[in-house]
Amino acid sequence: MPKFVTIGYGDQAGYDRTPAAIRNAAHAHDATLQKDGVLMGIAGQPVQVRNPEAAGVETTHQAFMKSPLPVAGFAIIEAANLAEAIDMVSRTPCAVAHGVVEVWPLQLP
Repeated sequence: MPKFVTIGYGDQAGYDRTPAAIRNAAHAHDATLQKDGVLMGIAGQPVQVRNPEAAGVETTHQAFMKSPLPVAGFAIIEAANLAEAIDMVSRTPCAVAHGVVEVWPLQLP
């Protein structure tokens, strides 16, 4: 079955202005996805790693990409196709609480 990487973006302000019933349903949906085997987690602090020409590792403790909303979490999901993956993430907290979820098809060898 195809796999997809999802990246959820959202902030506290968007979360707070979403009605509690919708937030609770979104968290229940996440719990169901996790029970069904979705690997999901909250984003921690990012570290950029570089090793130019394999000459030495350099790290920078910040995100490389910038976004109007912070990264809130990640998941690896399995779905029959992109449409099913979109349906799966459309009811998650980031999607319903004024955030956004990116769905990236994962190309495996």
